[in-house]
Amino acid sequence: MKSKFLVVALAGALVAAPAHAEDLQQVQQLISTRQCSGCQLTRAGLVYANLQGADLSGANLVQANLTHANLSGANLQGANLAGAVLYGANLIGADLRGANLSGADIRDAYVSGINLEGANLQGAVLMGAIDIPAQYVSAEDYYRWGLMEDQRGNSNGAISYYNQAIALKSDFAHAYLARAASRLRLRDMTGAIADAQLANEYYLAQNNEQGHQMATRFTEGVQAAQEAANERPRRGGGGNFLGFLSGLASLAVRFLLPF
Repeated sequence: MKSKFLVVALAGALVAAPAHAEDLQQVQQLISTRQCSGCQLTRAGLVYANLQGADLSGANLVQANLTHANLSGANLQGANLAGAVLYGANLIGADLRGANLSGADIRDAYVSGINLEGANLQGAVLMGAIDIPAQYVSAEDYYRWGLMEDQRGNSNGAISYYNQAIALKSDFAHAYLARAASRLRLRDMTGAIADAQLANEYYLAQNNEQGHQMATRFTEGVQAAQEAANERPRRGGGGNFLGFLSGLASLAVRFLLPF
């Protein structure tokens, strides 16, 4: 019984071998000629590969690892890049019209001048991508990325994303309140109060009672903290003061997270 199973297993391996060899051959073809239209490159390891100007139109690059690859000016029209890793890749001027980028990791990639007309970006991770064309990212995207940076403890990074969210949507109350929380973590109480007050104005205009209450509570809390800061040199209690600020910022972010 065992020998029969072994024969079947070996037969299966032999059948599969040519396909694997063909994939390797196509990877070598791509590296040497940069001409691989329609190639089968599923799960190919192309980390740091120099594929500038390569023709990969219609290629199957499902789950391929293209981390930090140079794909500037590459032709990827109609390519299947579902689940591919393009982290930190150079995609400047790349042609991805009609490409499938569903679930692709495009974080920190350089995408200036990229053509994504008709591309499927469902589930693609674009956080940190540099020079994303405005039509492919929303104020809500920037806002969510800001919350993610805040949770990582990167307040400056969070503020940068909130700034971009507000630039696209000037009455984005949640973004103002989130930026207020990040500014508070950086001990910028004046900026935190200004943002919270703006958030409150927009919450009221949008009939968002919960937002109004949260922004009011936040503003009053920071103002109380400022008064306490003036008393601190005489009365001490620095640890409690810092803990209060951190708790207030966390409270605001918890309110915003379900967004």
